[in-house]
Amino acid sequence: MSLHIPPSLRHRKFRLLWLGLLISVAGSQMQVSAIHWHIRELTGSPDPLALGGIGLVRILPVIVFSIISGPAADTLNRRNIMLITQSVQALTAVGLAILTFTSLINIGLIYALTALQAAAIAFDLPARHAMIPNIVPEKDLPNAYSLQSIAFNTGAIIGPMLGGIVIATLGQGYTYLFNAISFFAVIMALIMIGKVTQDMKKASGISLSAVREGIRFIFSRPIILSTMLIDFFATFFASANTMLPIVARDILKVGEVGYGFLSAGQSIGSVTIGLVISQVPEIKRQGQIFLGSVFLFGFATILFGISHALSLSMLALIVMGAADTVSTIIRNTVRQLHTPDHIRGRMVSINQIFFQGGPQLGEVEAGIVGKLFGVPAAIISGGIGVILAVWWIANKWPQLRLYNGDESIPVGATTE
Repeated sequence: MSLHIPPSLRHRKFRLLWLGLLISVAGSQMQVSAIHWHIRELTGSPDPLALGGIGLVRILPVIVFSIISGPAADTLNRRNIMLITQSVQALTAVGLAILTFTSLINIGLIYALTALQAAAIAFDLPARHAMIPNIVPEKDLPNAYSLQSIAFNTGAIIGPMLGGIVIATLGQGYTYLFNAISFFAVIMALIMIGKVTQDMKKASGISLSAVREGIRFIFSRPIILSTMLIDFFATFFASANTMLPIVARDILKVGEVGYGFLSAGQSIGSVTIGLVISQVPEIKRQGQIFLGSVFLFGFATILFGISHALSLSMLALIVMGAADTVSTIIRNTVRQLHTPDHIRGRMVSINQIFFQGGPQLGEVEAGIVGKLFGVPAAIISGGIGVILAVWWIANKWPQLRLYNGDESIPVGATTE
C-alpha cells in the first residue's frame, strides 16, 4: 500500500493547528514527565502518595470548571478561548521555570501551578475538540482524530526523551522554560487560522440549564455514554505512567535518560499504529475493535507490572500505547459524529471529566495501593480492573459491541 497525504491535512486550518500542536505537545509532555521526576527528587525517597497527589490537583480544576467550560465553548468563539488558554499555560510554565532556577520551588508550589494549568486545560479541551468538526468535513473526521493522536503521541515521544536529556545536562528548570516557548507554536497557528465558523444559533448561554441540557443529551445516547464510562474505568485502573519514576529508578535501576525512554514507550506504540490507521480509508466493526483494544491495554498493563526487565517493560508500554490509540480514535469519532455542533462543547466538557478524571484519580488510587502493597501490585491490579470494566460494559451496552461505524449521523463541517 503506497503512502498518501492524509485527507485532513489538505484543509489549511486543520493543517496549521496540527503543526502547532505537534510542537506544543512535545513541550507539554516534557513538563509532565519532568514534574513527576522533580517530585521524586524533592521527596528524597520513593513516595507513591506524593506522585499520586499530582493527579488530584490536575483533576479538581477540571471537575469544577467543566461545568462552565462546555457552555462557554458553545456560546463563545472557540478559537479565542484557545488563544487565552494557551497563553495561560505558557505563563504557568514560565512560573515553574523561574521558581526552579531561583531554588524557591517546592512540592506545594508545583501543585499550585499545576492546578492553575489544569484550569486552563479545562477550558482549552472542549473548545479545541469542538472546533475540529468546524474546520474538517465529516468524511475526514476519523482521519483528523488519527492525525491528532499522532501529533499528541509524537510529542509524547520527543518530550519525555528530551526531558530526560535536558534534566541530566542543563537542569530541571529548562524543561519548564522550553515548554513555555513551545506554546507559541499553537498561538501563532491560531492567529494564522483566522475566523472559524461555528453554530451559535442554538447556543443556550453559560448557565446551569445549558449544563443540564448537555447531561441529558449524553444520557440519551447510550453509544456515547458507554464509551465515556469505559474511558474512565480504563484510565482509572491503568495508571502505570504515574509510577514510572519509581519503576525506572527503584525497580529497573535506570537513570534520567532511561526514565525518559520509558516515558515515551506508550507514545512509540501510539504513533506507529496512528500512522497505520491514517492510511486506512474506513474502519469497520468499530465496536468490537474498540472493546478489543481496551482489553489489550489492560493485558499489557499487567505485563508491565510483572516485568523486571527494561526490554519487556518497553514492549508492554508500546503495546499499551498502540491499543489506547485505537480506542481513542474510534471513541472520539463516534462522539463527534453523534453530537450536533451547538452542543458539542458541552459534550466534550462533560467527557473530559471522564477521560481526565480517570487517569488523575487513578494516580491517587495507584499511589494509595502502591503505598500499601507496593508499586507492582498497584499496576497489576489496575490491569485486571481494566479487563473487568471491558467485560461489564460490553454486557451492559450490547449496542456498543455491535456498532459497525456506518450508523453515524453526519454533523461535521461541510466547508473549510
